[in-house]
Amino acid sequence: MSRFIRVAVFASAACLASAAFSEPRYETLTVGRMPEPTPHRLYISDISINHIVDGRLHVIDGDALKYLGMISTGYAGNATLSLDRKELYVATTYYTRLSRGERTDVVDIHDTQTLEHKGEIVIPARHAQALPYKGLARPSSDGRWLFVQNATPASSVTVVDLKARKFAAEIPTPGCWIVIPSQSDGSRFSTLCGDGTLQSIVLNDNGSLKSRARSARFFHPDEDPVFVQTDNIGERHYFVSYKGQVHAADLSGEEPKVEAPWLIATGAEVRKGWRPGGYQLLAVHRKSGRLFVGVHAGGGEGSHKNPAQEIWVFDLEKKQRVAKLPGHNAIALAVSQADQPKLFAVDGMNMGLAVFDAGAKPRFLKRMEQIGEAATLMELH
Repeated sequence: MSRFIRVAVFASAACLASAAFSEPRYETLTVGRMPEPTPHRLYISDISINHIVDGRLHVIDGDALKYLGMISTGYAGNATLSLDRKELYVATTYYTRLSRGERTDVVDIHDTQTLEHKGEIVIPARHAQALPYKGLARPSSDGRWLFVQNATPASSVTVVDLKARKFAAEIPTPGCWIVIPSQSDGSRFSTLCGDGTLQSIVLNDNGSLKSRARSARFFHPDEDPVFVQTDNIGERHYFVSYKGQVHAADLSGEEPKVEAPWLIATGAEVRKGWRPGGYQLLAVHRKSGRLFVGVHAGGGEGSHKNPAQEIWVFDLEKKQRVAKLPGHNAIALAVSQADQPKLFAVDGMNMGLAVFDAGAKPRFLKRMEQIGEAATLMELH
């Protein structure tokens, strides 16, 4: 073989090798699956107030304190989980020009294993554009309906048929706010009213209004209003007032039944201004019958959203305090319903997450820092 041919063959082989090495390698995109959920997986709603048209929901492993993923919640989105925890619903608003233009309200549906968007249900453009609160979007106890709080500013509740994936009805609730689903009847929910009463609403099979009934007045809205946040053991639902009274209401029937309140603070503590405060300020562990409340000293008119200096733990049956925990500036509390429960607290000043052993002898365990920007609500898997 001549020298010229050998050089040509070598050059050709080199070119082929170079072409092979330079051939682009395309990455295959897939949707990842998160670890199997535990009772301590957290879904933390963050209104992202500095860019409110682009809210977030953070998914965090509450055992390992590891960030798992994020869901976009649009403009002032309010999120809640399905009863089987397989789906997450976000009632939210989108504008055609991001912060202006034509408004569309939807319920976005996400898979909780992948966080993938599965679809949407268009609803009337009236959903409450508010800080995330428990009760602004809630499923019925049978999983048939999703209730979405509206504000135009008139108050009403949108009823979404989750089975048919469509808007079903709108129920006017003038003077009342927040959705409290019945735990025994999927066709019923209650709402807290500004005159100091509770109103229970029963639906027809198509989601329209069948009947409504009010409780007796159980708090004075001008003297000692109650927080709209509530938690429950079965059909007994607990409310806390601005001055620290615990109210219980039995919502098992068509007409709400209220019980006499009791005070969380001693006389000396009342004089020092110890009061509840926060956005999701109470949580109940049902099996142990314990109530957790974030409190602060020096409270008074306008301090009802102050972060917690302490977290007080109560035995609901005995109506007695059994422990105190460091407050970690908590503005939101959630407790798991596991046999070995954990209490989670969002630090409203530093946006950290504090974790406590919520068992027989409650104690602080650990923290995770920088979980979000303006988080106010947690829900556990």
